[in-house]
Amino acid sequence: MPHIELDPQLPGIRALFAFRPETADPLGRLAEALLRGPNSLSVGERELIAAVVSKGNDCTFCSSSHGAVAAAALDDGFGVVEAAWRNVDEAPVSAKLKALLWIALAVRESGQAVTTELVEAARAEGATDVEIHDTVLIAAAFCMYNRYVDGLATVAPPAQEAYRGMGEQLLEQGYLRL
Repeated sequence: MPHIELDPQLPGIRALFAFRPETADPLGRLAEALLRGPNSLSVGERELIAAVVSKGNDCTFCSSSHGAVAAAALDDGFGVVEAAWRNVDEAPVSAKLKALLWIALAVRESGQAVTTELVEAARAEGATDVEIHDTVLIAAAFCMYNRYVDGLATVAPPAQEAYRGMGEQLLEQGYLRL
């Protein structure tokens, strides 16, 4: 049960955005810029970063919803998302994306956990400075989103299947229409 009075029909961050539209706008714009804006990383890759960080933070709503978007956007679908959740090194993604996921997971622990070695490993796999920057910012932003969603105990359906339609909608429409 949420800690504050939220629309019971809206799960996760959607309920929080409805509760405080004036904060929803900048938060939605940030998600749109990070996950959908022009970038050399695909939407699916960026959504996977968000989903892996959110899973590491044990945020059911964010990991499930962004996992669903990543699954809809990536060729290997939900299998790649599940694999990345279990073990980044065994996920069927590029070596560059694996290196970026390790940076994102380090950010999840602490900004200071991002080491020169992690950055150099990503560069060795072809990651650009912009990709490294955006990975760190996606991970940091999703730590905030995760704590926002869970800190107010929003409703989160437990079954991954409940997020499929939401993932397809977010992939098609983006984050400005929430």
